[in-house]
Amino acid sequence: MEDWILLFVTPPDRFPLTSRPVDEYIECMPDGATAPAHDLQFHHATRSALGRISGAGWLTHAGMKGWRDLGHHAAAFILRGKGRYRDECGNDLPVGPGTLIIVFPGLKHYYQPDPGTEWTEFYLIFGGPVIDLWEQQGLLTRDHPVVTCLLPPEVWAKRFEGILGPSGSLATDPPMIEVCRLQMVLAEMIVNSSGMQDRDDDIIWSRRARSLLEVGVHRHASIQEIAAQFGLSPHAFSRKFSRLTGLAPSHYRTVRMIDRACELMQVTSLLDKEIADNLGFCDEFYFSRRFKEITGKSPRKFRNELHGMTSSEPEPAGR
Repeated sequence: MEDWILLFVTPPDRFPLTSRPVDEYIECMPDGATAPAHDLQFHHATRSALGRISGAGWLTHAGMKGWRDLGHHAAAFILRGKGRYRDECGNDLPVGPGTLIIVFPGLKHYYQPDPGTEWTEFYLIFGGPVIDLWEQQGLLTRDHPVVTCLLPPEVWAKRFEGILGPSGSLATDPPMIEVCRLQMVLAEMIVNSSGMQDRDDDIIWSRRARSLLEVGVHRHASIQEIAAQFGLSPHAFSRKFSRLTGLAPSHYRTVRMIDRACELMQVTSLLDKEIADNLGFCDEFYFSRRFKEITGKSPRKFRNELHGMTSSEPEPAGR
């Protein structure tokens, strides 16, 4: 049986969690309200293998009090009002009805309506392995935190709110189903946004970069050599790669090297020193240290568990 947490509930007669046209939302708000008109949600205390939505609700407010740095992904769909979004990557973008703002973990950002005004937003707080994969594949990028021209806004507000359930009521579905709905709606929003061509270009760029880094695992190509194929300096290449994937190129390549090491341990009888030499590590001790950092296990423990699954024979000496 799943656990539920009640965060906060505004009386439903003041601002019910149902999808309606923008004018009706405005009519439901208390006169002169500057504090949130609605901040709801039940959310799952448990999570699925894909991730979970940990919070959601409607807000009407006059903006953030300052820069913030969240430790998770979040999204805010603007239904009413205009303003700007800014972050430490240098983005300074207009925001209005039909805009979706994506918040990334560890990225300092700030967004607010125009001075003296308010806006209405529906927000979701979410995270998990599948969301990390979206960022690694360049579908969500820190270069493009704002998705624009989702019109009419009341239609997309209904789609976004519907992630919690077909009727827009309180969430009652398992976390995995909600995360799957979130992926579907995000995909529809990205495809229908005005920045789709730029996003397509970024996806193609990140795929090529990742491919070259993976090939570089086998031929020991340097970051400088790979960057030159894009006509960029190593610093510019690393900056763009990190923004699009959430990982530094060197860390991404190390992860792929360790993946390759795991494959070699499964299909060959190579020793740690031979694998380290094959993949370009300076020695087997550095290889062993990085292997444990990435996998949480030493090469010896990994082999022992592998032999335990595939063979009852004792581990050969020197492995």
